[in-house]
Amino acid sequence: MKQLTINIADNKFEVFLEFIKTLDYVKVEDGEEKALEELQNSLIQVKLMKEGKLPKQSTEDFLNEL
Repeated sequence: MKQLTINIADNKFEVFLEFIKTLDYVKVEDGEEKALEELQNSLIQVKLMKEGKLPKQSTEDFLNEL
């Protein structure tokens, strides 16, 4: 099986993902989808922190979570 990496505009990602799931010869890994969603959520949180809309976490707290 071959793999392909593509870049999709954020506002078209969900539509494209739903489309390729309809193709019987394409397998979409759920783990990758979940990882992408988590990454998108993390980026949104970083943006909100930069805008001062979310409190920033201390480095010590961040490292303790790891």
